[in-house]
Amino acid sequence: MSYNFIVIEGLIGAGKTSLSKKIAKRFNSKLVLEQFADNPFLPKFYKEPEKYSFQLELSFLAERYKQLKNELGSGDLFSNFLLSDYYFTKSLIFAKSTLQDDEYKLFRNLFNIIHSTLPKPDLYVYLHLDVDNALKNIKTRGRDYEQSISKSYLEKISKNYFDYFKEEPNIKFLVIDTNGIDFVNKKSDFELIIEIIFKNDYKKGINRIIL
Repeated sequence: MSYNFIVIEGLIGAGKTSLSKKIAKRFNSKLVLEQFADNPFLPKFYKEPEKYSFQLELSFLAERYKQLKNELGSGDLFSNFLLSDYYFTKSLIFAKSTLQDDEYKLFRNLFNIIHSTLPKPDLYVYLHLDVDNALKNIKTRGRDYEQSISKSYLEKISKNYFDYFKEEPNIKFLVIDTNGIDFVNKKSDFELIIEIIFKNDYKKGINRIIL
Protein backbone atom coordinates (compact mmCIF):
# COMPACT_ATOMS: atom_id res chain seq x y z
CA MET A 1 0.00 0.00 0.00
CA SER A 2 1.58 3.26 -1.16
CA TYR A 3 -0.94 5.58 0.52
CA ASN A 4 -1.30 6.43 4.19
CA PHE A 5 -4.21 8.87 3.90
CA ILE A 6 -6.88 8.70 1.17
CA VAL A 7 -9.90 10.97 0.76
CA ILE A 8 -13.08 10.01 -1.14
CA GLU A 9 -15.14 13.06 -2.11
CA GLY A 10 -18.01 13.95 -4.42
CA LEU A 11 -21.33 15.71 -4.69
CA ILE A 12 -24.17 14.96 -2.31
CA GLY A 13 -25.54 11.66 -3.59
CA ALA A 14 -22.34 10.58 -5.40
CA GLY A 15 -21.88 7.51 -3.19
CA LYS A 16 -18.67 8.58 -1.43
CA THR A 17 -19.69 7.13 1.95
CA SER A 18 -20.84 3.85 0.43
CA LEU A 19 -17.59 3.48 -1.50
CA SER A 20 -15.50 4.43 1.54
CA LYS A 21 -17.17 1.73 3.63
CA LYS A 22 -16.62 -0.92 0.97
CA ILE A 23 -12.95 0.00 0.51
CA ALA A 24 -12.36 0.09 4.27
CA LYS A 25 -13.84 -3.37 4.62
CA ARG A 26 -11.73 -4.71 1.76
CA PHE A 27 -8.41 -3.33 3.01
CA ASN A 28 -9.02 -3.16 6.77
CA SER A 29 -8.38 0.58 6.75
CA LYS A 30 -9.21 3.02 9.49
CA LEU A 31 -12.42 4.74 8.37
CA VAL A 32 -13.40 8.33 9.12
CA LEU A 33 -16.99 9.22 8.21
CA GLU A 34 -18.33 12.75 8.37
CA GLN A 35 -20.78 13.32 11.20
CA PHE A 36 -23.54 15.55 9.86
CA ALA A 37 -26.92 14.02 10.64
CA ASP A 38 -27.11 15.61 14.08
CA ASN A 39 -26.14 19.12 12.93
CA PRO A 40 -29.08 21.30 14.09
CA PHE A 41 -28.47 23.89 11.36
CA LEU A 42 -28.64 21.52 8.38
CA PRO A 43 -32.44 21.10 8.06
CA LYS A 44 -32.88 24.83 8.73
CA PHE A 45 -30.31 25.69 6.05
CA TYR A 46 -32.05 23.67 3.33
CA LYS A 47 -35.30 25.51 4.10
CA GLU A 48 -33.83 29.01 4.60
CA PRO A 49 -30.27 29.03 3.19
CA GLU A 50 -29.69 32.78 3.39
CA LYS A 51 -30.61 32.88 7.06
CA TYR A 52 -28.63 29.87 8.28
CA SER A 53 -25.69 29.51 5.87
CA PHE A 54 -23.05 31.20 8.03
CA GLN A 55 -24.02 29.31 11.19
CA LEU A 56 -24.04 26.04 9.25
CA GLU A 57 -20.62 26.54 7.66
CA LEU A 58 -19.01 27.60 10.94
CA SER A 59 -20.43 24.59 12.75
CA PHE A 60 -19.15 22.24 10.03
CA LEU A 61 -15.75 23.93 10.09
CA ALA A 62 -15.40 23.31 13.81
CA GLU A 63 -16.70 19.73 13.73
CA ARG A 64 -14.61 18.68 10.72
CA TYR A 65 -11.44 20.10 12.22
CA LYS A 66 -12.08 18.43 15.58
CA GLN A 67 -12.79 15.06 14.00
CA LEU A 68 -9.88 15.07 11.54
CA LYS A 69 -7.42 16.36 14.11
CA ASN A 70 -8.34 13.53 16.48
CA GLU A 71 -8.37 10.81 13.82
CA LEU A 72 -5.21 11.87 11.99
CA GLY A 73 -3.33 12.21 15.24
CA SER A 74 -4.19 8.77 16.59
CA GLY A 75 -2.42 5.91 14.90
CA ASP A 76 -3.97 2.46 14.52
CA LEU A 77 -1.47 -0.40 14.44
CA PHE A 78 -4.09 -2.79 13.07
CA SER A 79 -5.15 -0.72 10.04
CA ASN A 80 -3.35 -0.45 6.72
CA PHE A 81 -4.15 3.21 6.06
CA LEU A 82 -6.62 5.96 6.91
CA LEU A 83 -9.62 6.55 4.65
CA SER A 84 -12.05 9.46 4.96
CA ASP A 85 -15.26 10.28 3.07
CA TYR A 86 -14.45 14.00 3.24
CA TYR A 87 -11.56 16.39 3.65
CA PHE A 88 -11.32 19.66 5.54
CA THR A 89 -11.36 21.72 2.33
CA LYS A 90 -14.98 20.66 1.89
CA SER A 91 -15.83 23.48 4.30
CA LEU A 92 -14.31 26.06 1.97
CA ILE A 93 -15.91 24.57 -1.15
CA PHE A 94 -19.40 24.62 0.33
CA ALA A 95 -18.97 28.01 2.01
CA LYS A 96 -18.06 29.55 -1.33
CA SER A 97 -21.43 28.38 -2.63
CA THR A 98 -23.55 29.61 0.26
CA LEU A 99 -21.99 32.71 1.85
CA GLN A 100 -22.07 36.35 0.86
CA ASP A 101 -18.76 37.86 -0.25
CA ASP A 102 -17.98 39.55 3.08
CA GLU A 103 -18.95 36.43 5.04
CA TYR A 104 -16.86 34.24 2.77
CA LYS A 105 -13.82 36.48 3.17
CA LEU A 106 -14.03 36.17 6.96
CA PHE A 107 -14.69 32.45 6.73
CA ARG A 108 -11.70 31.89 4.45
CA ASN A 109 -9.38 33.73 6.84
CA LEU A 110 -10.45 31.41 9.64
CA PHE A 111 -10.19 28.39 7.38
CA ASN A 112 -6.63 29.19 6.25
CA ILE A 113 -5.41 29.47 9.84
CA ILE A 114 -6.85 26.09 10.79
CA HIS A 115 -6.11 24.25 7.56
CA SER A 116 -2.36 24.80 7.86
CA THR A 117 -2.28 22.50 10.91
CA LEU A 118 -3.71 19.45 9.11
CA PRO A 119 -1.81 17.01 6.87
CA LYS A 120 -2.75 16.73 3.21
CA PRO A 121 -4.05 13.47 1.73
CA ASP A 122 -1.74 11.26 -0.31
CA LEU A 123 -4.58 10.76 -2.79
CA TYR A 124 -7.80 12.75 -3.16
CA VAL A 125 -10.43 10.75 -5.08
CA TYR A 126 -13.38 12.71 -6.47
CA LEU A 127 -16.40 10.77 -7.71
CA HIS A 128 -17.77 12.92 -10.51
CA LEU A 129 -21.51 12.53 -10.98
CA ASP A 130 -23.73 14.69 -13.17
CA VAL A 131 -26.05 16.92 -11.18
CA ASP A 132 -29.19 15.24 -12.55
CA ASN A 133 -27.92 11.81 -11.46
CA ALA A 134 -26.99 13.18 -8.04
CA LEU A 135 -30.52 14.54 -7.63
CA LYS A 136 -31.96 11.13 -8.54
CA ASN A 137 -29.81 9.47 -5.87
CA ILE A 138 -30.82 12.08 -3.31
CA LYS A 139 -34.48 11.44 -4.06
CA THR A 140 -34.00 7.66 -3.90
CA ARG A 141 -32.35 7.59 -0.48
CA GLY A 142 -35.15 9.79 0.87
CA ARG A 143 -33.58 11.97 3.54
CA ASP A 144 -36.29 14.51 4.27
CA TYR A 145 -33.98 17.48 4.79
CA GLU A 146 -32.22 16.85 1.43
CA GLN A 147 -35.31 16.84 -0.76
CA SER A 148 -35.29 20.63 -1.17
CA ILE A 149 -31.73 20.71 -2.56
CA SER A 150 -31.82 22.54 -5.87
CA LYS A 151 -30.05 21.78 -9.12
CA SER A 152 -28.45 25.23 -9.14
CA TYR A 153 -26.99 24.62 -5.66
CA LEU A 154 -25.37 21.35 -6.75
CA GLU A 155 -24.05 23.00 -9.90
CA LYS A 156 -22.30 25.63 -7.76
CA ILE A 157 -20.81 22.94 -5.53
CA SER A 158 -19.56 20.98 -8.53
CA LYS A 159 -17.92 24.05 -10.04
CA ASN A 160 -16.27 24.95 -6.73
CA TYR A 161 -14.75 21.49 -6.43
CA PHE A 162 -13.05 21.81 -9.80
CA ASP A 163 -11.94 25.37 -9.05
CA TYR A 164 -10.32 24.05 -5.88
CA PHE A 165 -8.53 21.25 -7.77
CA LYS A 166 -6.93 23.84 -10.04
CA GLU A 167 -5.75 25.88 -7.04
CA GLU A 168 -3.91 22.95 -5.39
CA PRO A 169 -1.14 21.74 -7.75
CA ASN A 170 0.67 19.79 -5.02
CA ILE A 171 -2.10 17.27 -4.29
CA LYS A 172 -2.84 14.15 -6.34
CA PHE A 173 -6.47 14.51 -7.47
CA LEU A 174 -8.08 11.47 -9.09
CA VAL A 175 -11.36 12.50 -10.76
CA ILE A 176 -13.39 9.41 -11.68
CA ASP A 177 -16.48 9.89 -13.85
CA THR A 178 -18.93 7.40 -12.32
CA ASN A 179 -22.04 8.25 -14.36
CA GLY A 180 -21.86 4.98 -16.29
CA ILE A 181 -21.26 2.55 -13.42
CA ASP A 182 -22.88 1.28 -10.21
CA PHE A 183 -20.10 0.42 -7.76
CA VAL A 184 -22.57 0.01 -4.89
CA ASN A 185 -24.59 -2.83 -6.42
CA LYS A 186 -22.29 -4.29 -9.10
CA LYS A 187 -19.22 -6.17 -7.89
CA SER A 188 -17.44 -5.80 -11.24
CA ASP A 189 -17.82 -2.01 -11.10
CA PHE A 190 -16.50 -1.92 -7.54
CA GLU A 191 -13.49 -4.03 -8.56
CA LEU A 192 -12.85 -1.60 -11.41
CA ILE A 193 -12.83 1.33 -8.97
CA ILE A 194 -10.42 -0.56 -6.70
CA GLU A 195 -8.05 -1.19 -9.59
CA ILE A 196 -8.13 2.45 -10.68
CA ILE A 197 -7.41 3.79 -7.19
CA PHE A 198 -4.79 1.31 -6.02
CA LYS A 199 -3.09 -0.12 -9.12
CA ASN A 200 -1.83 3.13 -10.63
CA ASP A 201 0.62 5.84 -9.70
CA TYR A 202 -0.78 9.32 -10.30
CA LYS A 203 0.98 12.62 -10.76
CA LYS A 204 0.27 15.71 -8.71
CA GLY A 205 -2.58 17.81 -10.05
CA ILE A 206 -5.75 16.60 -11.78
CA ASN A 207 -5.92 13.04 -13.13
CA ARG A 208 -9.18 12.24 -14.98
CA ILE A 209 -10.70 8.84 -15.72
CA ILE A 210 -14.05 8.23 -17.45
CA LEU A 211 -15.74 4.87 -16.89
